[in-house]
Amino acid sequence: MTRLGVKSLWARKVRALTTALAVVIGVAFVAGTYILTDTTFAAFDEIFDESRVGTSVVITAQDVVEQETGETPTISASLLPKVKQVRGVRLAAGGISTPGGFFDPEGDPIGSKFAPKFIASIEPGVLQSLQYVDGDAPRNRGEVSLDQAAADDAGIAIGDRIELASVERAKAYRVVGLTRLGDGSASFGGASIAELTLPEAQRITGKVGRFDQISAAAEPGVSENALKQRIEQVTPASVRVETGVENADRGSEEIRDELGFLRTALLVFAFVALFVGAFLIFNTFSITVAQRITEFGMLRTLGASRGQILTSVVIEALLIGVLGALLGLLCGFAIAKGLNALFVAVGIDLPTTSLVLKDRTVAASLLIGIGVTLVSSLVPALRSTHVPPIAAMQALEPPRSRRRAVAYAALAFLLGVAGLALVLAGLFGGGDSGARASLMGAGAVAVILGVSLFSPRLVRPLASLAGLPLERLRKLTGRLARENTQRNPARTAVTAAALMIGLAVVAFVTVFAAGIKGSIASAIDENFQGELVIQNSDGFSPISPGAAAVARKLPDVEAVSTLRAAQAKLLEGGGGSPKVSALERDAANVLTIDWTQGGPAALRGLTNDEVILNESFAEKNDLRVGDTVRFLTQIGARPRLSVVGEFEDQAGLLGSAIVTHATMARDFDQREDWLDFVKVAPGAEAEAVQAQLTGIVERDFPNAEVMNQQELKESQEGQINNLLNLIYALLALAVIVSLFGIANTLALSIHERTRELGMLRAIGMSRRQVRTMIRYEAVITALIGAVLGMVLGVIFAALIAQPLEEEGFTLSYPVGTLILLLVFAALAGVVAAIGPARRASRLNVLESLQYE
Repeated sequence: MTRLGVKSLWARKVRALTTALAVVIGVAFVAGTYILTDTTFAAFDEIFDESRVGTSVVITAQDVVEQETGETPTISASLLPKVKQVRGVRLAAGGISTPGGFFDPEGDPIGSKFAPKFIASIEPGVLQSLQYVDGDAPRNRGEVSLDQAAADDAGIAIGDRIELASVERAKAYRVVGLTRLGDGSASFGGASIAELTLPEAQRITGKVGRFDQISAAAEPGVSENALKQRIEQVTPASVRVETGVENADRGSEEIRDELGFLRTALLVFAFVALFVGAFLIFNTFSITVAQRITEFGMLRTLGASRGQILTSVVIEALLIGVLGALLGLLCGFAIAKGLNALFVAVGIDLPTTSLVLKDRTVAASLLIGIGVTLVSSLVPALRSTHVPPIAAMQALEPPRSRRRAVAYAALAFLLGVAGLALVLAGLFGGGDSGARASLMGAGAVAVILGVSLFSPRLVRPLASLAGLPLERLRKLTGRLARENTQRNPARTAVTAAALMIGLAVVAFVTVFAAGIKGSIASAIDENFQGELVIQNSDGFSPISPGAAAVARKLPDVEAVSTLRAAQAKLLEGGGGSPKVSALERDAANVLTIDWTQGGPAALRGLTNDEVILNESFAEKNDLRVGDTVRFLTQIGARPRLSVVGEFEDQAGLLGSAIVTHATMARDFDQREDWLDFVKVAPGAEAEAVQAQLTGIVERDFPNAEVMNQQELKESQEGQINNLLNLIYALLALAVIVSLFGIANTLALSIHERTRELGMLRAIGMSRRQVRTMIRYEAVITALIGAVLGMVLGVIFAALIAQPLEEEGFTLSYPVGTLILLLVFAALAGVVAAIGPARRASRLNVLESLQYE
């Protein structure tokens, strides 16, 4: 039977390769995800290791509370003399490494928008990690060095001037050196490093008298661990002392934690592609088993057992799975490069090195590819064992029993109910976000399987609906296409289900994104009284407080209010890590705050020992006006604040709590602004004020931008659209697999309808009409999948929106976009039918009439 399975597969090479292609795409996505993320992690490992060459011990502040912006506390420069006096320290120096903005001589940003740029200080002797490949290190406050990759990308050469922006006003520097890290085998991605002298780096980053870290090199014969223990004895508990290796390992581990979501997200899209591919495999084996009834019946007549028939079909599936897994693993390298190029296109440039292939990737690819193929082919393989010997004479497929239909309907109902219950449990239940996401994912899969099992009952009405325009347009040709899709509802349903899955995700993302855009626009209109907003050009980093100071000096500006923010930990009550915001007492002039207790007077009279809480945060932690709340901040402070008011914040702008700017500086060490709100004076033209303020900000603080309310909405929508485009591109692979499914089903259908097609040609149907009929069959099948997918996508979006309504989320249905998706599905059906339609139209009429 093994030989029979191999020969059978070889006799149907094209069908086998088409089926294997579904496995190839899914496995390639999985392998490419692992290869890309492993390569990125390896690049970060190399970067951290190279950056610690020559450094024995690293001293940094304890990062008590992780910040969304990635900021870490600084340490006092007064600690450096103590470290230098420790026995065994050969060399010690303080350093700066702070994100900033880099701009070329034309004022254009250097590097991609979202890639970090670090303003660093030169370190002496063996502590210097960057190598100068050209030029020299900066020697005075007017000189800078730039990493070679960033300089090459921006066309910067030694002698050119670049501008750096941070807390202080931007300043132009002359480039005197080009650097690289280690041997340069690991790229920084879009990140870049500019080195200044230590005093200048401290000045422009607003860290005079402070360091981001202190590095120490050991004397010969002194181990890193020994030196670490000696330094720990002279340093306070507020700092972290690590060996160079420990510091590099911690940095690598933090990167893995932060980018773990990337691997998970990509694997989710890989799962979607595999899920779609499983339907293609199932459908292909179902059709081929039905077409080989005579063959199986003859084998049974000759004495083959059911087990032997099953073995031959399973061997075919196993060979297809092995072939698909191996090809998918090889294609994984191309997918990894393609994913990286896709991220670069949307402004996410990841560090890279030589592509990394781990044993885990190989094992996962083989197991997934073979496993998916075997599981998908199991039901058709079992069905092949029920072919009776008499079928060899009659070439009849065993009829589907009513009992099986009832069982499928019951199973579909149970899967749908169980899936819906899991989705609701994930939405409204407790537990961590990962567990809830898993519940929702499992529930969505169960619902889709339930709909897929029930969809044969929906094929006839949906085919009639989708085929009605075609039937009226092309009369008999359209009618034949519609009837052909209705001839075998189960086959049509499984073929449509593959496209249904991809379009369900697309519809869900489209509807949900439209809701996010609408909610953001509504929040901006409701909350912002001021005409202008100043924010960082990347949309999420803080900006210099100098921008607000400049705005206040303009004669046509009535009021300026700034918003600062930091993450903290709640020490008592329900715990959690709330976002704490700082507002000025006159913020009500530019912001509309929905007060529930205290009112505007609470903000105007807010002292440095008081706090105003978000109502939902207060209820969650059982806090009321008059209670005392304690926070733990990133610098280890534990302020005890009295609650004097409550507010609602459906937009999430103000976070969980409001404190004064003085409290934010004292206890959170946060002195930079997140947003500046500018109100134009009565009678002044907002456009003129914006133009004037923009000119000043671009000159002095080029990493900030001035926007009106409409531009702010468009900026937020642009970021969402970039994410949408990325998601659509990742989902494209699943849609491509589903199109192969349609093409494969049509090709196999044409094979079994050879005599029928010959008869149609014999009675006068032209080749063009045959091609049109096949295309219409594909269009109707695609539209059935699209309609089912859209219904599921909209339902899932509506369900997930329910718990978000309290946060101000309003679901929006982009009808125009959804109609375009239906048009896209129809066009995709036409594309999928090109090959099968041409083949059907070229069948020889006489040979077709004699075909059995």
